[in-house]
Amino acid sequence: MQAAVVRESGRIEFGSYDDPTPRDGEVVVELRAAALNRRDLGVVAGRYGEFPTPFVPGSDGAGVRRDTGEEVVVFPSLAWGEREDHPGPNFRILGGADDGTFAELIAVPRENVFPRPRRFSWQEAAALPLGGLTAYRALFTRGRVTADDTVLLLGAGSGVTLLAVQLATQAGARVVVTSSSEEKIERAVAVGADRGVLYTEGGWQDEIGEVDVVVDSVGSTWPDSLRCLRGGGRLVVFGATGGTQVELDARSFYLGQHSILGTTMGSPRDFAALLRAVDNGYWCPVIDSLHPLAEVEGALARLESPEHQGKVVLEVSA
Repeated sequence: MQAAVVRESGRIEFGSYDDPTPRDGEVVVELRAAALNRRDLGVVAGRYGEFPTPFVPGSDGAGVRRDTGEEVVVFPSLAWGEREDHPGPNFRILGGADDGTFAELIAVPRENVFPRPRRFSWQEAAALPLGGLTAYRALFTRGRVTADDTVLLLGAGSGVTLLAVQLATQAGARVVVTSSSEEKIERAVAVGADRGVLYTEGGWQDEIGEVDVVVDSVGSTWPDSLRCLRGGGRLVVFGATGGTQVELDARSFYLGQHSILGTTMGSPRDFAALLRAVDNGYWCPVIDSLHPLAEVEGALARLESPEHQGKVVLEVSA
């Protein structure tokens, strides 16, 4: 098969790669499209550890199950485990070290394929799994967002944030976003956000006002996020793109009776709930750009560009 392969840390190349051999309990999917996530940038660069090479990166994909002909979307959480509040010790994310979706074929456990949402194109279905799952669990499983809540989402241009805007809006919540770009705020408003604020302007936290839930993937912004919360509000965090070290004021935190909730990816139950939300909704993932699988390096460069908005998608086959 043809695939995008990491043969040494920091270098990805397109070419021939052995077809997957399914183990007991696995199925082979002929991929039609795959999507990129920020995780892929780190995996290729070796920032998530030195995975044994060669391997195929990529967590998001949709295609046809070879044994049954079913059209499926790939669930990227491997070996989540039995608990809903936390993954088990063998949990990992598809696409490093396990071969991922930047290929014509992939073998995954049978329980990791779900029916493709019928109203989504192949490209939209491929753009959903990791970002949609992360957004769903952050908002509802961990953040307990309801129609009575106002939600602040940091970083209006990312694929996860735009999916979170649409999911929260579908649930009836009011959504506020931040960005350094008016254009990205306009895009977020176009898919359901009430309004947005430029975080490059001083005092943006006061402009936000008090919210019930903040979803923060930046990490270094926790103090700002807590400042925007009402008493008893929830801060849900799943990333550290702005840094991993944070200093908080303990007194204002406990006097505010705030909660800080960590989250990552999601369980099979979360993914099934996400797909029900898709079936009951009218929205689609925002696609930034489409690239042939052979041009994976250009797709990764686009993802790393600050101009990108939404999901960068690879077209694998017709």
